[in-house]
Amino acid sequence: MRIYYPTPGNYEAIVDRFRKYTCRIFEKHGMTNVGYWLPTDASQEKIIYILSYPSREARDASWKAFGSDPEWKEVVAKTEANGRIVAKVDQIFMTEAEISPKIKAVKKPGRVFELRTYSAAPGKLNDLIARFKNHTVNLFKKHGMTNIGYWLTTQPDETGQSKLVYILSHPSEAEGKKHFDEFRTDPKWVKAKAESEKNGPLTTKVESVYMKPTDYSPIQ
Repeated sequence: MRIYYPTPGNYEAIVDRFRKYTCRIFEKHGMTNVGYWLPTDASQEKIIYILSYPSREARDASWKAFGSDPEWKEVVAKTEANGRIVAKVDQIFMTEAEISPKIKAVKKPGRVFELRTYSAAPGKLNDLIARFKNHTVNLFKKHGMTNIGYWLTTQPDETGQSKLVYILSHPSEAEGKKHFDEFRTDPKWVKAKAESEKNGPLTTKVESVYMKPTDYSPIQ
């Protein structure tokens, strides 16, 4: 997963460069475009996207070839004639989690997506994944949420564990929040949460970002 932050006034320029050039050149070098999203909160100017590769070695080779591609160099020269358009890039390496459904490039116009990142309590990552496997994933479905994909970060956090990252889709942001409220009060969830947290919470931090897909995202 890569997150690009624009220099002042260049948000649309970044989004447009992916549309016109970058996605195609990624594919040219063996990278798979999984999805491209923008936060629904207009104050958050960033583009969030996911690429996949056969392996970490293949990833490194693809990026090396991409960076030295004359076509890409021409694109950069043209789009950055007046200065850099990307201020900062965050990258998060992830592997697909065992609880993830098969990730499909499905387009359903109008829906929104929610990126959720869970930091597990020390020593609790396996318990957290087990709770998702045995309860959470199916309860999400029950309450009208679509499981898009689940991943584990390869970089350990301060507790030495991976973070759990996943994406859900909702008919709208309002319905997504409504469905989560219903999920949290579901007796089956209340029971599962209580039983799994007899020795303390399984998470220390939960982050959520609602997103809309770009017009060129394979997943919409």
